[in-house]
Amino acid sequence: MTEFVLAGEPILRLGAFAGVLILVAVWEAIAPRRFRAQSRLSRWPNNLGIVVLNTVAVRFLFPLTAVAAALEAAARGWGLLNLVTLPSGVAILLAVVALDMAIYFQHRLFHAVPVLWRLHRMHHADLDLDVTTGARFHPLEILLSMAIKVAVVIALGAPAVAVVLFEILLNASSMFNHANLRLPLAVDAALRWLIVTPDVHRVHHSVIRAETDSNFGFSLSCWDRLFGTWRAQPEKGHDGMTIGLPVFRNPEQLRLDRMLVQPFVRGDGTES
Repeated sequence: MTEFVLAGEPILRLGAFAGVLILVAVWEAIAPRRFRAQSRLSRWPNNLGIVVLNTVAVRFLFPLTAVAAALEAAARGWGLLNLVTLPSGVAILLAVVALDMAIYFQHRLFHAVPVLWRLHRMHHADLDLDVTTGARFHPLEILLSMAIKVAVVIALGAPAVAVVLFEILLNASSMFNHANLRLPLAVDAALRWLIVTPDVHRVHHSVIRAETDSNFGFSLSCWDRLFGTWRAQPEKGHDGMTIGLPVFRNPEQLRLDRMLVQPFVRGDGTES
């Protein structure tokens, strides 16, 4: 299995991304949670355009991928999981869970540190929330996130197959929990004990800062419960809440060129 996953990594990741994107987009069209404030035509080409830029940036500007880091760590015996003998399935499961926790704390860091928030707020500046928002991150944030991920992978000694599986899971989870999906309340209530549902993560995209600084998890919902950042529902309800930030409210800010310069401008669009 390991050889199959590693040999087919690019195809597996691309196939999973495209498959989840299409599946969730169709699901959104059938069972939307909220009315759209902006049209897909004004948002989707720009949100998906940033995905293309990020893919190019990582492939050509970052010398070491997380999978390559995992293989190097294994060859040199680096990292916690390379210091103990565990069944491969257990090591993979522990690595995936640990990486998910690391992403939770990274997310909190990007909210807490002003210069990092400048990069991350582009993700929050989307005026609607749907499957494409889950892939809308500034290229500089993506590059910095990759550097952090590589460091965590090496320190953890994560198996390479666990890294591939985690990155597929992270992308799929991000697209799912950003989706404009209406789940039956009973289903949402059951799922949210384990995973981050769209209703859970939507609170994080509220214009109210106290709600923006909650529900940081991407895949497992336990981290917010354990570390005191859980918020069950938005103050104004899911239909009444406002998505986005107090700044960058002009729909022109949805354009790709405007998105790319947002870290370097004030909320009123002037240079910092």
